[in-house]
Amino acid sequence: MRIDVLGSVRARREDGTPVELGGPRHREVLARLVAAEGRAVPAGTLVDDLWADPPPRAVGALRTFVGALRRALEPERPPRAPSRLLVTEGTGYALRLPRADVDAHRFEDTLVRARHDPAAAPELTAALADWRGPAYADLPDRAWARRERTRLEELRLDGVELRARLLLDAAPHPAAGTPGSTGAAAQLAAELGAHVDEHPWREPAWALLARALQRAGRQADALAALRRARTLLGERLGLDPGAELQRLEADILTGSAPPGRPPAAWGVPGGRLGPRTTVDLARTLSLAGGDALLHARRDRLAAIHAAERTGDPELTARVIGAYDVPALWSRADDAEQSRAVVEAAERTLAALGPDAPDAVAARLLATVAVESRSADLTPQRLRRAGWAARRAEELARRAGDPALLAFALNGVFLQSFGRPGLAPDRDRTGAEILDLATRHDLPHFAVLGRLVRLQSASALGDLDAAAEHARAAERLAATVEAPLVGVLTGWFRARAAAERSTRPGGPTAAEAAARYREAAAALRTAGMPGLHRGLLPLALLGLRLLHGRPALVDPRLDWGPYLPWARPHVLLAQERRTEAAAALAALPDPPPDHLQEALWCLTVRAAARLGRPAPAARAAEALRGARAEHAGAASGLLTLGPVARYLAEATETAGG
Repeated sequence: MRIDVLGSVRARREDGTPVELGGPRHREVLARLVAAEGRAVPAGTLVDDLWADPPPRAVGALRTFVGALRRALEPERPPRAPSRLLVTEGTGYALRLPRADVDAHRFEDTLVRARHDPAAAPELTAALADWRGPAYADLPDRAWARRERTRLEELRLDGVELRARLLLDAAPHPAAGTPGSTGAAAQLAAELGAHVDEHPWREPAWALLARALQRAGRQADALAALRRARTLLGERLGLDPGAELQRLEADILTGSAPPGRPPAAWGVPGGRLGPRTTVDLARTLSLAGGDALLHARRDRLAAIHAAERTGDPELTARVIGAYDVPALWSRADDAEQSRAVVEAAERTLAALGPDAPDAVAARLLATVAVESRSADLTPQRLRRAGWAARRAEELARRAGDPALLAFALNGVFLQSFGRPGLAPDRDRTGAEILDLATRHDLPHFAVLGRLVRLQSASALGDLDAAAEHARAAERLAATVEAPLVGVLTGWFRARAAAERSTRPGGPTAAEAAARYREAAAALRTAGMPGLHRGLLPLALLGLRLLHGRPALVDPRLDWGPYLPWARPHVLLAQERRTEAAAALAALPDPPPDHLQEALWCLTVRAAARLGRPAPAARAAEALRGARAEHAGAASGLLTLGPVARYLAEATETAGG
């Protein structure tokens, strides 16, 4: 039996005849078990992975798919005899096939061998030829398939570059007069040219292309390739090429590049082609916002996976820790990606063990704290993230590294939303970040400190102090080219306009709404989907509550993650009280993030309108510590008004 997933999913018998696997769900079950690499997958996990909204009899359907697959894979198996390939193990299933019989596993194993044995280049060439398209190409874009597709694609890119390096290392120099050597180099140069066209930010690939062109006797073209890399990096990203690209260009110009081996080790000890250049580039890109920010996150995760595959935890720790980008928002843009980074950091911590240097452990723990955005975590993971933040701060103080301490305090800030009412604590954290950044020339963390203090002042209703922090953040942003700052301060000014619209002589409600819409338009292209989804409707709902008006009723509004708390208000605006009461009864506790006070206050207002004491009492208990704050204003982006007003309403509704 042979199973292929590097392309569409298929199975073939040893003689090459295809196996009829059945419908799409059958192939998806088989593919999910291939991705488990021989480990058993519980039936519940398979159901969750196969259905976004599992039907009532999903487990029964799964058993049907497994039974049909067993008949297809082992047609000669006697009735009621146990399967040898697709076995039941505990409450789940596992696929038991030799790794050589699955193309993805065969490719991974060949890649590992080739990293340690240059003689494996022909095997690697054959394994790369097995790719017929993107991995799992015919499956729906589910989370597990997306993860595997991304992981395997990164391995394929590594394989292309490793094969090129091995071939270049092994080939004799044309000066030796070996027939065909320049022709083979020309073919390799053509392949690498297509590779860098598709993946222009992989600096090692540019170096390999230049070496192949030089080996083919095309020194001018080799220099042109390096200059093209320089142009791409400089004009599109504002970056200089890495030291190794510069060194290779100088060596080719002077004729001193050793033709039989690559230049130095791409910033990684031991001569490996490593991912550090990629993560440094991702760090720079992340500060630019927009599409660059989204690409930076993707490239950063790819670099982490590449580092892990080297088997060197110290290298992996450096790659993970290099991305110490200040983070302000407590809801992840891509929760799945954040979890993957956290898991890699925790694996690396475990591999380094208790003797890891303080600075290394602190940076990994700070990464866990920063990436564990509280809105997307289970209570157990939240506790783990909070511990990681506190431990990172302790180790960073002991290490005496101001930049590391600023990063650790960033984690402390993001883990400070465990309950409402902690704006004063966050302000103290922001003040220390700002002080560290000012004294030690850490401009991006100075921006973070200002924005944290802006949010804290906004939460406490001190609009003048918040406005001063906004202006200071904008001045800093102009010096470090941080365009996202202006997006956030624009939202703050809209939030301030909303509050002032309730005062004599202030802007009208319509003018405040227009300010919110202008801010939302700027945010849409800022590359922060975890921030912008649902934010404008929530801000407009808060504005309407400030003016005693019902919620907007517009089916086109995207409420994003805030829909459960907005739904009772929308239904009340439509006079659908019974449905509104059911929506209120189904409300979960708000996630512990920047907007938890706002969502609790929405719960209070709906409970008061419907005369429901139980949810009002629950919200009052949660909000008690935030009496001095303004609902939603901890975000610095919107406001529903003073929490004290909602607390009074909740107390009255709950009967005292």
